[in-house]
Amino acid sequence: MKKIFLRILCLILFVFCLTSSGSTTVYATEIQEGDDTAGEDTNTIIDADPSDSDVLGITIGTDSESVSSALQIVIVLTVIALCPSILVMLTSFTRILVVMHFTRSALNTQSAPPNQVLIGISLFLTIFVMAPTFSEIYEEAYVPFSNEEINQDEFFDKAMEPLREFMFRQVDEKDLNSMCEIGGVTEVDDVREDVPTSVLIPAFIISELRTAFWIGFLIFVPFLVIDMVVASTLMSMGMMMLPPTTISMPFKILLFVLADGWNLIIINLVQTFK
Repeated sequence: MKKIFLRILCLILFVFCLTSSGSTTVYATEIQEGDDTAGEDTNTIIDADPSDSDVLGITIGTDSESVSSALQIVIVLTVIALCPSILVMLTSFTRILVVMHFTRSALNTQSAPPNQVLIGISLFLTIFVMAPTFSEIYEEAYVPFSNEEINQDEFFDKAMEPLREFMFRQVDEKDLNSMCEIGGVTEVDDVREDVPTSVLIPAFIISELRTAFWIGFLIFVPFLVIDMVVASTLMSMGMMMLPPTTISMPFKILLFVLADGWNLIIINLVQTFK
């Protein structure tokens, strides 16, 4: 409770200092040296700059430049906090990770490969797939912005253009039209620039999930055949109490290794983004 109270008190002082305006009167005590009245306190009035406030020895500026810098810092921190969501939702990460999990489930190997390995594979494959898009964002948006050739609004627009182009290549027209109807966007006229980003992102996510689940179904089919063959064999041999998955798992792994499964899945999965 004491820490919470101190934080609230500091926040109130910070807000008060930021919102204070007008002239500030500060009383200072001067001691005149070499005078007979040394030791006597003389109160003098000093006009302080209203844009600066001293709180516990810390000077806080409230001019427009300081506020603008503070807002820029807040915006940057917000973008950094949203980077994981941007990486997951606006790139190829979702499709790749879902397919990897379907592959592990089809093999019925429980936690092999572990989640950390699957996420690492998905992350590096995402960097590989999105490398042209990231390079275009760096050259067209970041470099001009760092050279102060464009402002923040232009930087955001130029940075979103390559991402929008990538999402448009992967989105299904049915999902895009459905989200436009839900969002009340009727004046599209088959022009991509007319589609808001707030409508494009959910349509892209739905399309990615559909594609990932369809690929996962295709991966499950051959392993399902192995399960059926093993179950039929055990039933014919009268082994009712023996779980078929215990016998079929080594055959699944053997088939997956002989067919070079990881190479087939990863290569064909990356090619779906062309």
